[in-house]
Amino acid sequence: MIARLMFAFVDFAARKGLADGNDGTESAKLRARRTGVRGETYAYWYLRRHGYILVARNYRSPTIKGEIDMIGYDGEVLAFVEVKTRAASNEQKSSAPQNRPEDSVNWDKRRNLTRMARQFLRARRIESAECRFDVMAIENRAGARPQVRLHKGAFTA
Repeated sequence: MIARLMFAFVDFAARKGLADGNDGTESAKLRARRTGVRGETYAYWYLRRHGYILVARNYRSPTIKGEIDMIGYDGEVLAFVEVKTRAASNEQKSSAPQNRPEDSVNWDKRRNLTRMARQFLRARRIESAECRFDVMAIENRAGARPQVRLHKGAFTA
């Protein structure tokens, strides 16, 4: 009930997009980071709304580069979720393959996610848990609600 209410609030707040307008005063890197944080917050409440029980956010391993954005149970399955948020101008076509956020989860990223997932399972002594890797793509257009695509089982270890 609370997750539904919170997602409704976050979804309402995102009705005009997740990114700030570009006033030229901040760097592209800072804008991208801010959009990514907003995208992860949106994704958190989206997943909660769809029944995920999240157990970790922004999991980092001291020995492996990168992080796992979210880890949670979708029923009996432990899902490691990578969230990719992209702010796009209204002129760009969302169907263009080079613009899809999920395409940025390349071989190196999958390898690092797999290694971190194994580390997470070992550290919590749940190596036998049924797992999968999900990718959530959020496309953000100025003045429009974010478009969300959740790819369950996007790749295997």
